[in-house]
Amino acid sequence: MTTTAAAESQPFQAEVAELLHLMVHSVYSETDIFLRELISNASDACDKLRYEAIANPGLITDGTPPEIRIAPNKAANTLSVVDTGIGMERAELIDNLGTIARSGTKSFLSKLTEAKDGANLIGQFGVGFYAAFMVAEKIVVTSRRAGSDEVWVWSSEGGSGFEIAPASEEAAQRVARGTEIVLHLKKEASKYLEAYEIERIVREYSDNIQFPILLVPEEGEPRQINSASALWQRSKSELTPEDYAQAYKQIAGAFDEPAMTLHYRAEGRQSYAVLLFAPSEKPFDLFQVERKGRVKLYVRRVFIADDAELLPAYLRFIRGVIDSEDLPLNISREMLQNNPQLAQIRKAVTSRVIGELETLGEKEPETFTKIWDAFGPVIKEGLWEDFERREKLLALARFTTTSGEKRSLKQVVDDFKPNQTEIYYLVGDSVERLKSNPKLESARARGIEVLLLTDPVDAFWTSAPLEFGGKPLKSLSQGDVDFGLIPLVDDKQDKKDEPAADAATTIAVIKDALGERVSDVRASQRLTASASCLVAGGDARDRALERLLAQQNRGEITKPILEINLRHPLVAALATDTAQAKDLSLLLFEQAQILDGEMPDDPAAFASRMNQLVLRGLAR
Repeated sequence: MTTTAAAESQPFQAEVAELLHLMVHSVYSETDIFLRELISNASDACDKLRYEAIANPGLITDGTPPEIRIAPNKAANTLSVVDTGIGMERAELIDNLGTIARSGTKSFLSKLTEAKDGANLIGQFGVGFYAAFMVAEKIVVTSRRAGSDEVWVWSSEGGSGFEIAPASEEAAQRVARGTEIVLHLKKEASKYLEAYEIERIVREYSDNIQFPILLVPEEGEPRQINSASALWQRSKSELTPEDYAQAYKQIAGAFDEPAMTLHYRAEGRQSYAVLLFAPSEKPFDLFQVERKGRVKLYVRRVFIADDAELLPAYLRFIRGVIDSEDLPLNISREMLQNNPQLAQIRKAVTSRVIGELETLGEKEPETFTKIWDAFGPVIKEGLWEDFERREKLLALARFTTTSGEKRSLKQVVDDFKPNQTEIYYLVGDSVERLKSNPKLESARARGIEVLLLTDPVDAFWTSAPLEFGGKPLKSLSQGDVDFGLIPLVDDKQDKKDEPAADAATTIAVIKDALGERVSDVRASQRLTASASCLVAGGDARDRALERLLAQQNRGEITKPILEINLRHPLVAALATDTAQAKDLSLLLFEQAQILDGEMPDDPAAFASRMNQLVLRGLAR
């Protein structure tokens, strides 16, 4: 090699300057990415060398192991990234580092600017390489193809074009195999010459690159700064529970122990490794408004993002890593949302996680209970959002019922009473209040198990049309309820006598007294002991959901239906005591409001009316 050969200049196409501007100012939000890209390219080069050496062992006869070196030089204001990988010939330098030039068309720029579909742009060597111009005013690349005697130098200042020339003897001796990239840094990028900055970036983005990454300080010996061991790429048989616990704490930044570990490799149309954990305690960010997941996305052991929406929001408590062998490296995190390959991974991994939770519920119920206690309200968000998996999520769910705690719907259905065809539930603020709700009376008299739902999300998912095992879910606060075909637990409770009050007369009196406060008044099939209750119509929202939406100014509460127990003495008194009919009607309505967890419309009037009725009773 000599230094006398003139460098050959080659121009970029006209759009390249605009593209570089977009790369620097729009594509990446953090300049740290440049080092990730260069390390990723170096790792690919080492991978290619290992692959080609299988057929041609002579490529690695010099004994130099594949590795990556990062060398800061403060005096020269340069940062070098050197690999001992496959290297590039002259044509490959032009092609690989000219990817932007060859792709620098109006169409390329249009797609990048719109950022609607970056799949065909993501991971192209030239695009990732040119991210270095975010921090460098000039880049010099010296490369020797494995097995070749020729060494070439490519250089550019990111403007109109690049130069390529044979390397000097000094450069040729320096690069025995592979590629050396020297970045002449901008003044504002001098922080990347600090060892701690380099180590920070490597730990965050490239710690699991399988090749050693060595930091070559200006003084002292080179030292490895990455772990070079992606635990999720190892076989399960090689790992212990302690290994998994340590990996969970490192990946999730957590201090508890994982309640569930899911580790597998998918092969087929796509290849990817999965290592996921369910925490045993609630993460602090579980109920943030954004509902972002925290599963990290890697591509060939290179960290890409920790919020790539790899699982649906209702599984956001899951922590871990998904490492794809097929996804290209990303230009923009936003573009990942529309990547079809990632969508397929998301679907498959979601199903696998739910399947693992199902298995845990069957084989290790105590462990599953720990997960459900911590994350049940979050998982139930999927009952509203994920129609495709709704049946499976219903099977996963555990409920407090009138018969016990941690009950599955399968257990509830298995314990159906004769002629029972529906799964009944009540939504409210607390289990204690629901247990005393008068709407349970008729169900309790027949031994019917009722779900007692107290999480805020319960008001939403129950508003969807739901069924489990062909059995519809039915609210005891909504629509008509008829338990006539289901036998009473105690036959003596079955009163065949006529109601104490005349239905038509009593209902007419109450309607007249309440006026526009209710949409209807009717005889109740729900009540056995209480005088009245409020329910929603069959086509209306459940009253618990209406109250919740009203608190958030997202809707008004519709007029309820007042159901009355015609056998109750207070209701019977309405037909005979016309003087007190209005007060008694209002009392029935306001008592029902209180039992539903609502305040009467006029608390002072309610208290006055109650006092007057009590005094009249005392005077008799």
